[in-house]
Amino acid sequence: MAFCNSCGAQLTEGTKFCSKCGAPIAGASGSSASSTAPTSPGSTPGTAPSSALKTILIIVGAIVLIGVVGIATLAFIGIHVARHTRVMQQGDHVKVETPFGTAETSKDPEEAAKDLGVDVYPGASAQKQGASTATFGKVRTVSAAFESDDAVEKVCAFYKSKFPNATVSTSDQNRCTIVSNDPPNMITINVEPSGDGSKFQIASVSTKSK
Repeated sequence: MAFCNSCGAQLTEGTKFCSKCGAPIAGASGSSASSTAPTSPGSTPGTAPSSALKTILIIVGAIVLIGVVGIATLAFIGIHVARHTRVMQQGDHVKVETPFGTAETSKDPEEAAKDLGVDVYPGASAQKQGASTATFGKVRTVSAAFESDDAVEKVCAFYKSKFPNATVSTSDQNRCTIVSNDPPNMITINVEPSGDGSKFQIASVSTKSK
């Protein structure tokens, strides 16, 4: 039962004004159940890695994969080369055959002197130390050491006459160097004193045309 707040008269349910004093009646506050608006289904906190983390993981994985492939490739090439490489040795002569070419080396002074393609100073003797012959592909390098009873000046004069276009340099220590770039070989000759005579080293580098 409701009563008017102004005059205290009894009110009929649903009345908007008091029938006695005419005062407006405040609407009875209905007990409306406070309905909670349905929460739209939101996304729960994700447990999957973020996009940036995924990108980093992909990059790291790619790098690791490339590294593994590279190591496997190098190992395969190494095994292939090892299986197809032959080494043959006869005295001071060593020949190595590989899939990439053939390499030959020799420390025979007589062979080196013969392969120089340069006249040896008359009376000079070939020395075992300093003699070498190496061939790889089209490039051949020959080096030989000699000793002579003659003085440095005579040996230098001999080779100057053999290579008139060569570059010649001398030093105060009575040494001379002769460098010739005339085809087919590049020749370098170093002459220096040795006891009462002289010693000299000749190096020749040549390239096969075919």
